[in-house]
Amino acid sequence: MLLPLKQSFQWQASAVSAAAPAPGSARRRALLDAAYGYVLAHGLTDLSLRPLATAIGSSPRVLLFLFGSKDGLVQAILDRAREEELSALDHVRRAGAAGGPAAAGAAVWNWLAAPEHRALLTLWVEGYGRALVEPDGAWAGFAARTVDDWLAVLDEVGGGDEADRTLLLAVLRGALLDLLATGDVARTGAAVDRHLRGLAAAVRPG
Repeated sequence: MLLPLKQSFQWQASAVSAAAPAPGSARRRALLDAAYGYVLAHGLTDLSLRPLATAIGSSPRVLLFLFGSKDGLVQAILDRAREEELSALDHVRRAGAAGGPAAAGAAVWNWLAAPEHRALLTLWVEGYGRALVEPDGAWAGFAARTVDDWLAVLDEVGGGDEADRTLLLAVLRGALLDLLATGDVARTGAAVDRHLRGLAAAVRPG
């Protein structure tokens, strides 16, 4: 005997809930890592669940169950990108502790200019821009959190007062946007180096 349509749908949803792993599971993390890799290659603009799911060996239904919604998946991907950002910040902290704000700034630029980080930083710029034009969407708060993360680290390594830290971050961020647009490492690097040399001279005792 066939079940009524509504009852049949409820039974199928219960079966999926019982079979799928809970959020935070190893399967969720594995699919998140795969989705993150896909987005690094293809970007988040016009992200569609079906081709994403096909590419990572899953299904839209499973992704929706594990992440709650497409917005939930986007937020998880942005959080995954932030994990890499915070890992880079640990390196900056160590460099700054040894050599002050100029050394911290140099460590930041060396990381930003590394070719292997281009895809991540392009995703970061995309998330930053979308957070500005869609402040209530999946991107909500991404840009502001990024600024706060970097300013906090520069503060920890003695990066001057708030205006000094903001200026250093603005120089690094502006050079990064230029680098991503043009690929000109030499020119952007020379500009950053000039600013950092001036910063080192300004904080040098005597």
